[in-house]
Amino acid sequence: MKYCPECGSANVKFENDQKLSCMNCGLVYFQNVAAATACIISTEQGILFVERKKEPGKGKLGMPGGFINPRESAVQGVRRECREEIGFDPGADVEFFASFPNVYPYKNIVYHTCDLYFTVSAPTLKLSDLKIDSKETVSVHFIKPKNIILEDIAFYSAREALKAFLEKSSLWNIK
Repeated sequence: MKYCPECGSANVKFENDQKLSCMNCGLVYFQNVAAATACIISTEQGILFVERKKEPGKGKLGMPGGFINPRESAVQGVRRECREEIGFDPGADVEFFASFPNVYPYKNIVYHTCDLYFTVSAPTLKLSDLKIDSKETVSVHFIKPKNIILEDIAFYSAREALKAFLEKSSLWNIK
């Protein structure tokens, strides 16, 4: 931030990527992290990935997910995002797996996020079961662990969650 959201002054100090202090009006504003979710969906065909249609990470792969809405729990958020993006509700079987910090640059604003990763096993899930949201998603891919290329994954946190999931699952050992 370059200006105070209260008085509009440029006489501000931004500390530790979090605290903005206005030297004119005395406002102290904390830019806290945003919470986001994603779901690692494992099937007999492989792990489900969406190809992102929008920046950041346009054209890269990710797991269904997004920001948590106000007054929504993380589980509600991940279920909603899966329904919105791919028309699949992971239901009560969704389990929290891990969290990782992330940076989400969007239209010249950098959001620091805490990304919460969930998992669900849906062995028989196939492409014809899904309803893809073409506003957010180009396509869906099921990729076997041995064929995953980490550089194709959109975000640091997603790569870290995927590595941890695969190592824990003993599906693939990334070195």
